[in-house]
Amino acid sequence: MSGTVGDLRCGMDTEAESRDRSWSRRRFVGAVAGAAAVVTVPTPVAPPAGSATPADAPRAAAPPRRQAGPRPLHLGTYTSVDGGGTGIGLATYDPGTGRITGSGTLTGVPDPSYLAVHPDGRTLYAVDERQDGGVSAVRLADRRILGARGTGGAGPCHLSVHPGGHWLLSANYGSGSVAVHPIDASGALGERTDLVTHSSPAPGPGQDGPHAHQFITAPDGGHVLAVDLGTDTVYSYRLDQAKGTLTEVAQAHTRPGAGPRHLTFHPGGRHAYLANEVDDTVAVCAYDPGTGRLTIGDPQSSGSGGGTNHPAQFAVTADGGYAFLANRGANSIARYAIEADGAGLRLLGTVPVGGDFPRQIALSPDGGLLFAANQRSSTVTVFQVDPASGELRPAGEPFASPVAVCALPL
Repeated sequence: MSGTVGDLRCGMDTEAESRDRSWSRRRFVGAVAGAAAVVTVPTPVAPPAGSATPADAPRAAAPPRRQAGPRPLHLGTYTSVDGGGTGIGLATYDPGTGRITGSGTLTGVPDPSYLAVHPDGRTLYAVDERQDGGVSAVRLADRRILGARGTGGAGPCHLSVHPGGHWLLSANYGSGSVAVHPIDASGALGERTDLVTHSSPAPGPGQDGPHAHQFITAPDGGHVLAVDLGTDTVYSYRLDQAKGTLTEVAQAHTRPGAGPRHLTFHPGGRHAYLANEVDDTVAVCAYDPGTGRLTIGDPQSSGSGGGTNHPAQFAVTADGGYAFLANRGANSIARYAIEADGAGLRLLGTVPVGGDFPRQIALSPDGGLLFAANQRSSTVTVFQVDPASGELRPAGEPFASPVAVCALPL
């Protein structure tokens, strides 16, 4: 979502819609903090010895080795808007040069605005971002659609697969709820096992209700976190991995009107980085894997430099050394050095994204490339990532893709 709360397209922002939006409640914070600013949050105290944590003290992973030959790239879009796509875009990319080559479209999935892949790499999942929301599964080997299931809410805009591979998590922006679906051995989805609507706290300033924007699994594996823009809250749930049910265990609140959108964990598992869409800030968060509790730190600069800007999401390198932030409005990628074992972000600078309104960014599995899906320019731009400095260098010309809102490199 990029603004007013009634937009079930969670950030579609056609030109006409953009002109109609009112941003009187938006605040712009931290733009003059400067590149030297570092904000840290305390590292959570480790759980007592012998306490049950599904993944004790996760450690930062080494970057995967670069793979040779063309790799698959899947592209999300909207199918129900002027200039939109006709389904999930199919392409390949060169891991060395970043060059993208289109290979067609997978039709039959309506408004597939966000995509995720099963941990075994065999099944692709897409939200069906419509009033009567759904999630679809696609077998990648033959591109067969395995079916769709209702999410029980309106305008689902995000989904993710639990690392165990047995549960699909989705966030319904329009109705402010999160859903869980089982995944069978074939990758197909079963009937929903749980649906939770965010009823407390009350909506934040200028919001008309809850608006769940993301639903992900924490590195410990036992807790799942839902980011809600409408209530200025990140909800922590315990996921029953036998039944697929949710139990709320904690809430973390931003300051009123921040409009949290996306949370990205540091590979160490004890810290995460929050992009606040409405007030144009970011925050470092501490995370306790024993309890699932998140502690949100002070707001700091998105690097936008002022003006109208809506941070979209972070991407973090596998070694935990750098973070990148997509800025919609400023149309830039902010670069941060990660310090203090994940507890600090230091803004290094920004680079032009080479497109208009970067809705989503993603690193390639080997970490050598950064992809940006630019919604308003209908392009995907690619950057080479320097692993030593975190510098970004454009990798060729932008790739044309109708209303590009998600790029998923495999």
